[in-house]
Amino acid sequence: MNAMTPLPGDACAAILDKARSGERLSPDEALILALSAPLHDLCAAAMEARLQKHGRNAYYVHNVHVNFTNVCVNACRFCAFYKKHGAPGGRTLSVDDIVADLAAKSHLPIREIHIVGGLNPELPLEYYLDMLRAVSRQCPQAGIKAFTAVEVAHLADTRGVAEFEILAALKEAGLMMLPGGGAEVFSPALREKLCPEKISGERWLQIHATAHGQGLPTNATMLFGHIESWSDRVAHLSALRDLQDLTGGFTCFIPLAYQPANNALKASGPDGLTVLRVMALARLFLDNIPHLKAYWAMLGIKAAQMALWAGADDFDGTIIEERIGHAAGADSPKGLTLTELRQAIEAAGMVAVERTPDFRPVSR
Repeated sequence: MNAMTPLPGDACAAILDKARSGERLSPDEALILALSAPLHDLCAAAMEARLQKHGRNAYYVHNVHVNFTNVCVNACRFCAFYKKHGAPGGRTLSVDDIVADLAAKSHLPIREIHIVGGLNPELPLEYYLDMLRAVSRQCPQAGIKAFTAVEVAHLADTRGVAEFEILAALKEAGLMMLPGGGAEVFSPALREKLCPEKISGERWLQIHATAHGQGLPTNATMLFGHIESWSDRVAHLSALRDLQDLTGGFTCFIPLAYQPANNALKASGPDGLTVLRVMALARLFLDNIPHLKAYWAMLGIKAAQMALWAGADDFDGTIIEERIGHAAGADSPKGLTLTELRQAIEAAGMVAVERTPDFRPVSR
């Protein structure tokens, strides 16, 4: 190595200095950091970026999860939640079931209702619209974040209409925003191994762009810690950043830690160091997506607390009652009280700030 070629440590330091100055990192630079940057330096730079955007605020929301069906025509290799149509263990809630469950929680200050499910071929669009209207009536104070791009595509295909029409109907019925699920990893080669029946990454991006054009904000996700490489992860982040440059519609990025139990993939899942490295890189590279979530339901409380020091600014919420990650072996609690949530945030040295689904702070 000659004198004109920087050592790997020098190269990483220069890239981190570039990030600290507010300059945009290239995908190649992000990959260098991912592979070579000392973890402490990477997290410190991400923490600086987090402090500039949010100070020590760590956001949370009082939310309820509704997983209305586990029946699904897809058979994603990493999923332990789905059941094939007609298989034992399949369940689908009626709209009345969903409303009754929410009515039983009416004493709680719920601000967000998160609704996702499998692709049940027996459920027509009217079921989804009736659900949104009924939930809106039961919980008028809560915003509804519902239906992944995969579900929107399923409804469009079974109905024989464009995704634009499906999104317009859902929005009119009460939909506030789309969650980010179904993105997994955008690499076509990986999707062929992970989820060959699922829509392509390109279509996922197109549906989110369509939602943004209709004034529906969305979240974005990436499933990590299975068979993907750092190159796959950086390419995924690049695709999200490029779309955000065009639409500005992504509110939050959520790295989802693969859960290794009870599914066909049989990968190991990410270790703690990988979790922190993914978080920090996401904060530095996704300079145009305002929020980064430490999703405690899949990370566990302790790792999520550490992620708040690696660039994350959101701790999600009470999550009553998450089923999808726990079906795959997540050993986190199935819900937290508001007090437990605030205590976890404050124990990490952050300021707990309650928010709405679209990240407006709530005055307490």
